[in-house]
Amino acid sequence: AVLRDLAGLEDLHQGGELQRGQLGLADVLLEDGQMTQDEILDLILEEWNTDAEGFRQRMLDEYQRFWNEERLSKADAIGLEPNEVMALASIVYEESKQKEEQPTVAGVYLNRLKIGMPLQADPTLKFAAYQLPEYKNTIIKRVLNVHKEIESPYNTYKYAGLPPGPVAMPDISAIDAVLNPAKHNYLYFAADPDRLGYHRFASTLSEHNRNARAYQQYLNSQGIRK
Repeated sequence: AVLRDLAGLEDLHQGGELQRGQLGLADVLLEDGQMTQDEILDLILEEWNTDAEGFRQRMLDEYQRFWNEERLSKADAIGLEPNEVMALASIVYEESKQKEEQPTVAGVYLNRLKIGMPLQADPTLKFAAYQLPEYKNTIIKRVLNVHKEIESPYNTYKYAGLPPGPVAMPDISAIDAVLNPAKHNYLYFAADPDRLGYHRFASTLSEHNRNARAYQQYLNSQGIRK
């Protein structure tokens, strides 16, 4: 469980398949057909100059080094276990690659958890969808209502709390964003059509709905329907 929490790679050495979101850059390489999953894994093992068992031990060592006393203390302060931090960080990472924005995104989700509000995180819907045969080899560019009906413990629109595990491999900035969240009253955010890659944050549903409509109008103007 420790290795899986750190990188989501344990199953890859047990004959499992490389899932979208587990390796970050690997997603791009796989989607573009530049490398196969076996080539990516071979590259990792070659870089670390080790075999599969050595890889597992290296990951364990890195995990224990990463979760030092300071990070464990910060996780405790926000009421999360390390594996829960990783799960939330994976959502934050999928929501925003902007390091300066990630603490604000993390703060939104922590605010929701505090009041028992469902996370309603779109990355969890995509992850759930990608586990289904009909979504194999597809890229979801727009989350639709049909995705919110997918039966999966990862569907945070249907089930409150954190998903069972990470939905992607978060980078350190996303993990530290969860451990050092911005303090604010925001409960919502929507992609900003005027600054692609960034978001507009809101404390009220009415304000959020205006922000969401602005981005939906942008998607429509670009012909992005699914």
